[in-house]
Amino acid sequence: MKLHDLRPAEGSTKKRRRVGRGISAGQGKTAGRGTKGQRARTGRGIKPYFEGGQLPLVRRLPHTRGFTNIHRVEYAVVNLDALEARFDAGAEVTPEALVQHGLVHHPEHVKVLGSGALSKALTVKAHAFSTSAKEKIAAAGGTVEEINQ
Repeated sequence: MKLHDLRPAEGSTKKRRRVGRGISAGQGKTAGRGTKGQRARTGRGIKPYFEGGQLPLVRRLPHTRGFTNIHRVEYAVVNLDALEARFDAGAEVTPEALVQHGLVHHPEHVKVLGSGALSKALTVKAHAFSTSAKEKIAAAGGTVEEINQ
């Protein structure tokens, strides 16, 4: 096979429609533009959202204001009462252990909140802690370790 033998696949290309080339060509006279009106003229200067002076749909609908912070961190949240129920005393609680116990689905960013009571001494490793969670873990005799993100 040589370069001059290459051809497009059968049916993949169509002939260009040559409009305004006489009545027998099928697209003569008005060239498929209909009769008169703004769209029949050359230049056709109407914006995509222009509705003839009526308030455009784009402006009629309410839209989201403000902005989306691209640096926002979404935390997977775990409460102390869940740790109390799932872990034994002296256990090490890590994001991977939370996934194994079904408390978290994505261990990238885990935050421990202080809802509920904790009576066991646990070593808790997470990316963030609420102040009340830190206090309750320390009061139960456990340790808190923040993982750098």
